[in-house]
Amino acid sequence: MGEASLDHTNATLTIHSSIIIYGDAADQTLAQQMADDIAFIWNEPKAIIKIKDQEFLLRFQIEGSYQPDLPPEKVWYNDNPRLNFFRIEEFSNLDISFVDGLGSNTGYFKLANLKQTATTAAHEYGHTLGLEHPTNLDIRGKGAPGIMFPRGTLCDPQYQYDPNATPGAKGGTLDPQWRRVLLTDVADLKLNKLDFDGNGVAVLGEFSSLYHSKHG
Repeated sequence: MGEASLDHTNATLTIHSSIIIYGDAADQTLAQQMADDIAFIWNEPKAIIKIKDQEFLLRFQIEGSYQPDLPPEKVWYNDNPRLNFFRIEEFSNLDISFVDGLGSNTGYFKLANLKQTATTAAHEYGHTLGLEHPTNLDIRGKGAPGIMFPRGTLCDPQYQYDPNATPGAKGGTLDPQWRRVLLTDVADLKLNKLDFDGNGVAVLGEFSSLYHSKHG
């Protein structure tokens, strides 16, 4: 989830989001790393968005914060669209990282997923902005995988865990480290359709407001 702001003078459209993490596997270093990873990967395309006949350079401004004593009430009653709350633990009942629906501002991340690749945080962030997994998970012959393709996607050999593996066999699916934000991913956000107020501000996503207890 984020807050979008238009700067007509400098022709920029900035998405502001704050990543707040809590849980036994969280710390400030990880919070900053997640924020940096999201910002780097989502800013990489240097996308241009056209809104009412003016072109804007899209920027993602991401902050990271560790709050070990985060009270549930801060999540439940938060009304700041910039704030996203994620529990970080070594164990997840689902054995994966997840957010609480498309366009949400909460979720639960498995530490190993975050350590495996910088694209995990960027992928889940895409979900918080309303993006879902593509329906076609066989992208062989189509080049670099977009950020929203999940593990298990069939792809060109150079993007597999093992380039020599048979597609679909062990090692023969998408290694998520190769995911990148493509211009098509940015287009799917439909930023030109946001409802900007008189100050050029709009909300991207919705409040899920779920505080997660540690899985056992």
